[in-house]
Amino acid sequence: METGSDDVVRFRERLGLPGIIDVHTHFMPEQVLRKVWAYFDAAGPLTGLEWPITYRYEEERRLDLLRAFGVVRFTAMLYPHKPGMARWLNGWAADFAARTPDCLHTATLFPEEGVEVYVKDAVEAGARVFKSHLQVGAYDANDPLLDAVWGLLAEAGIPVVMHCGSGPAPGKFTGPEPIGRLLARHPRLRLIVAHMGMPEFLTLAEAYTEVRLDTTMAFTDFSERLSPFPAAERGRLADLGDRILLGTDFPNIPYPYVHQLEALERLGLGDAWLRAVCYGNAASLFELPDD
Repeated sequence: METGSDDVVRFRERLGLPGIIDVHTHFMPEQVLRKVWAYFDAAGPLTGLEWPITYRYEEERRLDLLRAFGVVRFTAMLYPHKPGMARWLNGWAADFAARTPDCLHTATLFPEEGVEVYVKDAVEAGARVFKSHLQVGAYDANDPLLDAVWGLLAEAGIPVVMHCGSGPAPGKFTGPEPIGRLLARHPRLRLIVAHMGMPEFLTLAEAYTEVRLDTTMAFTDFSERLSPFPAAERGRLADLGDRILLGTDFPNIPYPYVHQLEALERLGLGDAWLRAVCYGNAASLFELPDD
């Protein structure tokens, strides 16, 4: 299979980007990742779709591919689906970050006894970003067990990538209403809404300056067939251009990596917007050195 690395490099060079920062890539323990892939292979109940994994490779090859694309920083998005997993996942992620210096040290959480302790431990160990998956975890972001955690992360200024939108299928706790209640209590929480919220979170992003959106799978042919982004809302994307970050879902995507970049380019919002989305906004958020 062609990896498409030359196409990504041409995109980056055409825009004069020093690199690409991808805030939504998945690295996790191998046994967990295999189960995620098996779920997609079986057209799981959240998707019900054929979903081929384009970059189904061993960890080292996946890392080599991101670097060949010119991705200079990426994340290790991982998440628990039940109590008792998050601390273990955070231990694996800390080790992965230690041996992978271009990965932004990622951690996760779950509403359970002890969550404040292990989140604090992860922050003190150098975590740069957290992942919260309300759909898979089937929990409410407003669970009282998490309230102190959100306060801690807001105070530390550590972003949280949260799958809280209603795509590909609505969950019991997804949608802008519960997240609006969360932000009313923690307005300084640096929330990154995964998948652009598809696209029901634009109003919250406009209301809260620390809310950002990641582009994961948005605007691609695959997503446009399922849930097209309203053309009338594209002007709002331009206005939020300093708070939209590139995310891709690599390696768990059913198309080449470059397609996400091309999908953003064909929005027609200009090269400056693309440069900010693909590099500048994340570089500023994570206070990365000027490479």
